[in-house]
Amino acid sequence: MKKLITAAFVAFLFVNNLSAQEEIKVQDKYTAHNKGKFFISWGGNRESYTKSDVTFKGDGYNFTVENMKAHDKPKGWHIDYINPSRMTIPQTNFRLGYFFSDHYSVTVGVDHMKYVMTQNQTANVTGEINLPLTEAGSVHNGVYNNTPVDFTDGTFLKYEHTDGLNYVHTEVSRFDDISSLLNLPNIDKVQINLTEGLGAGLLYPRTNTTLLGKERHDDFHVSGYGFSAKAGLNFTFFKHFYLQGELKGGYINMLDIRTTQSPTDKAAQDFFFFQQIIAFGGIFKI
Repeated sequence: MKKLITAAFVAFLFVNNLSAQEEIKVQDKYTAHNKGKFFISWGGNRESYTKSDVTFKGDGYNFTVENMKAHDKPKGWHIDYINPSRMTIPQTNFRLGYFFSDHYSVTVGVDHMKYVMTQNQTANVTGEINLPLTEAGSVHNGVYNNTPVDFTDGTFLKYEHTDGLNYVHTEVSRFDDISSLLNLPNIDKVQINLTEGLGAGLLYPRTNTTLLGKERHDDFHVSGYGFSAKAGLNFTFFKHFYLQGELKGGYINMLDIRTTQSPTDKAAQDFFFFQQIIAFGGIFKI
């Protein structure tokens, strides 16, 4: 009996030691902890926008285009995404972040979106245009009271943020490793994370506007603010590389949009946006 008890005790110690060693091995894996890691990513997006009331004000005019329709300007799969001299042409997303705990990170980033007024549309206009008769836009002089206007020929208005609708923001995100749910025990080779986050920031667009025949401003300008929320899946492989897909939505309010060379000419609008993002990145400790 003493021999049996001794053998059982030895077996218990052996199994317990193996379990402890296995736990140590898991803890030693690079992907077991995120705290203290930095990450950087670059990717592309598609976006959509809700209709928006856009108000234009300046010397000789004050009117609102109601329920303006707009769309993005996709580049598709293209070398420009990785060509340093042409990276601002596609719709892109850049992020630089830091894990301040195993589950939470903070990032700074730029969502380079593109917003293009749908030219072939008829929208109601309310307000007044009273330009000097020497200006080309005077052909549109008049009082508008919820008046339908066909914008197809572009003489009244062309309006876009295509270089671009730049959302410069910071985000706080949560990461949760769900690899074990998919029976992926070796987390240093393949790891799958569920991520969610909230963000806020400023809009720094370069707005290209042809308004009533006036010369456009065509320069970057801080125009407003935005809020956003996201959810996605992060696939980390070989410790240091990842692919991340996200769905992201938010609200943008631009109260001070430059439209022409005259500083008195301004526009304002607010709308909701929705993004689909695919990004590639690296994660590391310094």
